[in-house]
Amino acid sequence: MNQAAAADADTNFWTPRILLSFLLISLIWGSTWIVIKDQISSVPPVWSVSYRFLAASAAMFLFIAMRRQPLTLDRRGHFWAVLLGCSQFAFNFNFVYGAELYITSGLVAVMFALLMVPNAILGRIFLGQRITAGFVIGSGIAIAGIALLFVQEYRLAPVGGSAVFIGIGLTMMAILSASTANILQASEGARAHPILTLIAWAMLWGALFDALFALATVGPPVVEPRFTYFAGILYLGVIGSAVTFPIYFGLIREIGAAQAAYTGVIVPIVAMVFSTFLEGYVWSPLAIGGAVLAIAGLLYAMRARRPKLTRIPA
Repeated sequence: MNQAAAADADTNFWTPRILLSFLLISLIWGSTWIVIKDQISSVPPVWSVSYRFLAASAAMFLFIAMRRQPLTLDRRGHFWAVLLGCSQFAFNFNFVYGAELYITSGLVAVMFALLMVPNAILGRIFLGQRITAGFVIGSGIAIAGIALLFVQEYRLAPVGGSAVFIGIGLTMMAILSASTANILQASEGARAHPILTLIAWAMLWGALFDALFALATVGPPVVEPRFTYFAGILYLGVIGSAVTFPIYFGLIREIGAAQAAYTGVIVPIVAMVFSTFLEGYVWSPLAIGGAVLAIAGLLYAMRARRPKLTRIPA
């Protein structure tokens, strides 16, 4: 086996390290949607986003310092950190938090499963990553399942009319922002810098942009004196961001943006399980069928790409 083939084998999706990382991200991000919903109360969403990534960047820098890894970036590194911070930690999350003002957290989570589509397309255009027939078929099956979940969540949405479509539009903008960030960090320019340091600075830049936008649009900082609010900020910042994003971006660099985005298929199902116990979500036959189809599509697409994965040039 030559060196390239060995590298491909090492990054097989079914390798325990890759699979466990995939499942960990899915489980954690599946729990964050309900916490985000709790954050949207008396505090403007943009300030909650700012606090989240300020906490996340602090946790990242502390972790980097403990591992004695580089804490600084050169000028080009900051260029990539700014781009990543704007797209992932500013635009993406402000659109997400804004969307949850109009539609349920479950519906936003369901729609985010579509991230695999722009990730695959942009990965093909800018990174030369292959899109196989099996991946397309599996994605089609998964999207059919997502559509069933979408119908179920739409029926349960507490608001109707134009508000629902505003929420859907904001979610689509969030998906495009997240996909842009995924491709950016997988590019050769971003890969030239240590991933943990790059993410830490991207989170800090993102928090700064969020705060400036908040000051310009909603005024001075607002804080809700509630324990669960502060606990939610810490959970979303440390567990939901500082722990997961390095793992997720690492997956993108190893198995490609399209496959890594399949966490979005599992996340809404996990989110609905949490909602079942905490919000009284009722699983209809439509929702069960959608979940089964989504998982079946995921497994088919992953197995179809199993023999060889296109690696991003180092």
